[in-house]
Amino acid sequence: MLNTILLQPDSTAVDTTEMADISGGLSTMSGTLEAISAQVGDIANNLNHAVDPTNYVSFTFFIGYMAMLAASVFFFFERSRVADKWKMSLLVSGLITMIAAFHYYYMRDYHLATGQSPTFFRYVDWILTVPLMCVEFYLLTKLAGAKKSLLWKLIAASTWMLVAGYIGEALGSGTSHSVTWGVISTLGYLYILHSVWLGEVAQLAQSSGVESVKKGVRALAWFVLVGWAIYPIGYMCMEGGWLNLALNWGPENVDLWYNIADAINKIGFGLVVYNIAYTETQKELA
Repeated sequence: MLNTILLQPDSTAVDTTEMADISGGLSTMSGTLEAISAQVGDIANNLNHAVDPTNYVSFTFFIGYMAMLAASVFFFFERSRVADKWKMSLLVSGLITMIAAFHYYYMRDYHLATGQSPTFFRYVDWILTVPLMCVEFYLLTKLAGAKKSLLWKLIAASTWMLVAGYIGEALGSGTSHSVTWGVISTLGYLYILHSVWLGEVAQLAQSSGVESVKKGVRALAWFVLVGWAIYPIGYMCMEGGWLNLALNWGPENVDLWYNIADAINKIGFGLVVYNIAYTETQKELA
């Protein structure tokens, strides 16, 4: 009897250990529930922000994404309806809008999550799509004898413009810094502007002898002159910029216009190119 009593485990010690384990489990569970609750709260806040009918900036991010994705599908499918010499031009048009569509999808999420202007991601988009827009000028004038040197000069000028713009907007502060890099960036823009209006691109378009190419290049030149003008305005709205100091405008004031301008410029570029390709293909088939 004594041995049986001595060999029995201490029920009090076992109960204490079990209670400690249960208490630890409940504590862990409580912490997990609190974390889940916080995440649900964040999601709810984002959803409330997303469906806010007055959140026009996020709405234009979404519209821009859908419009440019639809344009990409259109350009890719229409490649089969144009002559072989125009297929590359439509491929580039589709790539421009597709790259922009994916960036806009991401930028919308970023804007909803942070409420900040997605400056870095805009420049990532532009450094890919703007040189491709310049490639379109080369492809359209290639039939008139455009050389690859023109292609590389336009790509170099657009890259110069964007890299200098990013340095001025994101990698420093103060009016002196922004103005200096803004002027450096503008040099690249002015080179492209001169080339498409008076320089090599304009001259090649005129010598092509193709009326649709002449009109198309002139239409694209208007996009560069007018459509691209919104971007310097946005640059001057950053901290230390002229519009920021004069009117107290910030990046949030121009995100709406950036989104609209991007969609019009990129889709518009592609539609002009498509019109040239389709018109010339129909002439050949007639």
